[in-house]
Amino acid sequence: MTCDTSTAGCGLEKLESLSDDSITEISENWNGFCCSSEALLKGSGDLSFSDEFVMRAKNLCKHGLSSLVEQHFLRCIEEIFERNGAKRFWSYFEPYRNAAPSETNKDLILEEEIQQVICKALEEISSQKQFQEKCLLLLARALQSYEEDKLQGQANPDSTRVYLFSKYQLIVSSVLLASLPHHFPGILHWYFKGRLEELSTIAAANFEDEEELSMDDKMDLDEKSKLPYKCGDMDSDINHKYAVFSENNKLVKNIGMVVRNLRNIGFTSMAEDAYASAIFFLLKDKVHDLAGDDYRSSVLESIKAWIQAVPLQFLQALLDYLGDFTSCNDPSPGLKSPLASHPSLCYSGTGIPSEGLVRWQLRLEYYAYETLQDLRIAKLFEIIVDYPDSAPAIEDLKQCLEYTGQHSKLVDSFISSLRYRLLTAGASTNDILHQYVSTIKALRTIDPAGVFLEAVGEPIREYLRGRKDTIKCIVTMLTDGTGGNPNGPGSSGDSLLEELNRDEESQENTTVDDDINSDEKQAWINAQNWEPDPVEADPSKGSRYRRKVDILGMIVGIIGSKDQLVNEYRVMLAEKLLNKSDYDIDAEIRTLELLKIHFGESSMQKCEIMLNDLIDSKRTNTNIKATIKHQPQPEQRDLDVSLDNLNATIISSNFWPPIQDEAVNLPEPVEQLLNDYAKRYTEVKTPRKLIWKKNLGSVKLELQFEDRAMQFNVTPLHASIIMQFQDQKKWTSKNLAAAVGVPVDVLNRRINFWISKGVLAESMGADSADHALTLVETMNDTGKSGPIDGGCEELLAGEDDGERSDASVEDQLRKEMTVYEKFITGMLTNFGSMALDRIHNTLKMFCIADPTYDKSLQQLQSFLSGLVAEEKLEFRDGMYFLKK
Repeated sequence: MTCDTSTAGCGLEKLESLSDDSITEISENWNGFCCSSEALLKGSGDLSFSDEFVMRAKNLCKHGLSSLVEQHFLRCIEEIFERNGAKRFWSYFEPYRNAAPSETNKDLILEEEIQQVICKALEEISSQKQFQEKCLLLLARALQSYEEDKLQGQANPDSTRVYLFSKYQLIVSSVLLASLPHHFPGILHWYFKGRLEELSTIAAANFEDEEELSMDDKMDLDEKSKLPYKCGDMDSDINHKYAVFSENNKLVKNIGMVVRNLRNIGFTSMAEDAYASAIFFLLKDKVHDLAGDDYRSSVLESIKAWIQAVPLQFLQALLDYLGDFTSCNDPSPGLKSPLASHPSLCYSGTGIPSEGLVRWQLRLEYYAYETLQDLRIAKLFEIIVDYPDSAPAIEDLKQCLEYTGQHSKLVDSFISSLRYRLLTAGASTNDILHQYVSTIKALRTIDPAGVFLEAVGEPIREYLRGRKDTIKCIVTMLTDGTGGNPNGPGSSGDSLLEELNRDEESQENTTVDDDINSDEKQAWINAQNWEPDPVEADPSKGSRYRRKVDILGMIVGIIGSKDQLVNEYRVMLAEKLLNKSDYDIDAEIRTLELLKIHFGESSMQKCEIMLNDLIDSKRTNTNIKATIKHQPQPEQRDLDVSLDNLNATIISSNFWPPIQDEAVNLPEPVEQLLNDYAKRYTEVKTPRKLIWKKNLGSVKLELQFEDRAMQFNVTPLHASIIMQFQDQKKWTSKNLAAAVGVPVDVLNRRINFWISKGVLAESMGADSADHALTLVETMNDTGKSGPIDGGCEELLAGEDDGERSDASVEDQLRKEMTVYEKFITGMLTNFGSMALDRIHNTLKMFCIADPTYDKSLQQLQSFLSGLVAEEKLEFRDGMYFLKK
């Protein structure tokens, strides 16, 4: 007799009190039980030894050895299952240790082979387990029979069987998991992935067939555009269209059988993980396929519809096949889903969603939202570049973030994209500003309170403050018809300022006082809906309920002061008005009125006076010309110019920005014309007098040559230069500069325009610094052929060399700050080195007399940077030094 005498609870201690006959009987029964157990378990379906096995087991139980019988039989089962079951089962998968299909290299033959191997191996081991369970059932009946006899029928008839089967299930799982190959979970994953792809293909083909029938029978052209994955239309017909997913479907049956066999050998969690990972993998591919790089259409509803149509239908059929369908009349409130109220959740005609299916739906929806969210966040820079065309993608992202709550991921990712793709030296200030405005417009859809927009916009604002042309670009973007975009459709479009004015919601920041005086009912609603700001919120900005996204306010916030923006606008307005050849200022008046709404009338007073100057100029010009008609005119010479050809812009210089004045000698007829006009002006506006800015304005010329005529609209200096060739066909550059009254270097810059147009020809003179300039009467003189009549070409003030007729804001600041240069030099002489803050505070402390120091820290920094560029100062480690 063989027995493990060290095992506690075997009942061997009872042998000491038995007689010799009883011991002999027990020995014979034990040997018979061991032999019949071995024969029974190795019989592979043969139960011929079952009667002897049951008899021997009962006899041993009569002597109180039931525990020994149980343990011995379970040990035999374990040894035989490990030797004949588990070892053979894993041997099926050994050839595929390094041959599992990969995503990049699909082998359909290998996938089919693995599918067959999985099914065969699981069927074989399940069959062996089923036979061993039959043997175990014989033992359970024998033990149960003994217990019933002993307790006279009062024993629980199933307790022994349940106990033995639970022990056996634990043995099977332990043996298989102890020898589990590392590649087996991967094989399971690819098996389920392949089968689900087949189901998805079948479902898609079925859907296309239904779609074609539907379009042929009842859809007109307008309804066809609404067809793809329209969730509201699909819900009621989803079971009909996807009946291929019923539990009777062959493919579902095969998958269900594999899952059931895996559960049978204790791999329940592994099976669920495998088909769950396959479903999520397929869902991820579907999200990427539907979303792609097209941001002009919403894909969220299509994804949600696909989840209902494919994964949930498959899972419903699988759960039905496995018998796991459990209705839940009152689902937990914690399982609430955006689709929970949709009819599509009701399967099998019950009208009640499966609790397991609701859990699956929540998992799939969250994964879909998170996947689409990550995809859109990764491409958020491109999406905002395409805004507002990409508004549907922004709306999808908003819904995803509301579902997942991962706003901080958006902030971190987008800031990183901005730093590497936008905030670089290669990007123009204009492009950065337009991206900033698009960012504000797009993100206020996601975050109306501006909490996350504040965090995203800070790097852009900080970077723009360091660029010199930021103010100019902001003003241009606000007032130009193209919004400052040089690639825009033209000047006929609305300015950004007009666009913002139409958007009333984003124009006003609601203050605390506004909330206090608001309607009590609305205040109560706000109180009921109150939520704390996210942790990313800036506490200095106030609660989200007292804050709205103000695009103009955020743009002005880049500069730090609206005064600087107003000054730059005044400079740009002056340049526009001085370059006008007529008095049409309707667009400028409309822009000014919009600016007055945002910045106040007092800030725009000087600009209003500038526009009024043009209105007055038009009226004065008309009056002066009207007086000419009522007075006798002297006989004009051939070279005289009529006053009818002159339109003057009369400005109030005290309210205009500083205007650059260059001396220029105009032709005598023009000089006489200006004097006559000034005289008549004095008569009309006594005692006012005109002081001409002869370098400003525009002149319309028509040049007549021997073989052609050309028209130009140029500056007075250009006109003066070319009119010198009316009497003298050839000049040297020095003589011409003296005749016009400008330096030679200025003449050389301006003369290039006429040379480029083929009007003048340049040649080397006797002196290398004194070139010869000759009028080109015929095109043959240049060896070129061209049209006889040329169109009108324009060259307004400063366009040829980038000069402006008015001083820029930087020029004005430079002039104003020059007064303080000596103070700064003296401080650095005494202290050696000083930081920006210390220089600023010292100037505020000591410069209290005229001129009073009233500049901002940014203005001082700009001025000091200019001194560093001129090599008057040095800047090292945040400190300023005198240049040695």
